[in-house]
Amino acid sequence: MGDSPAKNKAPKECFEMSEVRAEIDRIDRALVDLIAERFGYVDRAWQLKQDGSEGAVVPWRIQQVIDRVKVRADERGVSPALIEALWRQMIGWFIQYEEERLRQHLDKLVDDSAPHPTSDTLSSDDSGSENTP
Repeated sequence: MGDSPAKNKAPKECFEMSEVRAEIDRIDRALVDLIAERFGYVDRAWQLKQDGSEGAVVPWRIQQVIDRVKVRADERGVSPALIEALWRQMIGWFIQYEEERLRQHLDKLVDDSAPHPTSDTLSSDDSGSENTP
């Protein structure tokens, strides 16, 4: 039964670079999957913020997330500074995404509420022909 997935190897169980690279590739796939899952919640967040109760930047929440991931990094033996840098970069990207989506939503609201010319106003010619080239 060679169809079952290979067992994950601990770093010390890798004796060739190909094994190390295969494990890094496996982890990268998992990281992308987790970031995609996180993005789903970020995408939902901007939708819930459409009522204007919160903007894209919520400083207390950003700090809460940073504090939590730094503690987790320390518990796992990973540099908290590295994790903070990675998370601030990711959070910054997500904030830009939220701000853009919120701006687009507001623009649409403004556009939808603005009066639009009707076919009647477009076909009436009460301005004369002096402005016609």
